Amino acid sequence: MNRRPWLRRATVSAVSTAALVALAAPADAATPTSVAASATGASAAADVGYDTWQRDCQAVMDQALPYLKERIAGARPGEKQAIVLDVDNTSLETDFGFRYPQPANRPVLEVAEYAQERGVALFFVTARPGIIEAPTEWNLAHAGYESSGLYVRGFLDLFRGVAEYKTAQRADIESQGYTIIANIGNSATDLSGGHAEKGFKLPDYDGQLS
Repeated sequence: MNRRPWLRRATVSAVSTAALVALAAPADAATPTSVAASATGASAAADVGYDTWQRDCQAVMDQALPYLKERIAGARPGEKQAIVLDVDNTSLETDFGFRYPQPANRPVLEVAEYAQERGVALFFVTARPGIIEAPTEWNLAHAGYESSGLYVRGFLDLFRGVAEYKTAQRADIESQGYTIIANIGNSATDLSGGHAEKGFKLPDYDGQLS
């Protein structure tokens, strides 16, 4: 059954999402290594059905999983592997989940579960403000993710671009000795700036998804 993505829930979660949209900065150019669903580059319709979104997400994860299987199997001795994930409309169904807690984006969760079961750390880097860090962390755990760290924007982070902020967080993860083997997000700001071996871009339909 198709659901309309632009109807916001009358919950605290919906208010938080609206605040995040207002705080979002313009997207930077995508990195050359990012992999996108074929529908992402097309002119998006005003409304995108849930089934279409899930199909497009699955198409990207169908490219990510074989890469991750090979990369995880070929881990260097002592290597600490990590995956970085965006939260809204990447790890969670922000614009399609009509309730709190927000459900997991199933194609992404399945790939994350494969990785975490093999010792890969999952880090979440989001533009959500720190005031909703605790409910976001709980929501991710409830949805099935085993987080090794959640990065949210502090007060000073609100005064710099989202891409710059997210790049700095990935650099921080690397400073802890991790190799970021994949970076998954639905916005160019999730993927630009490097500090990841490979990026996978989920659809945002010309910025219509937060």
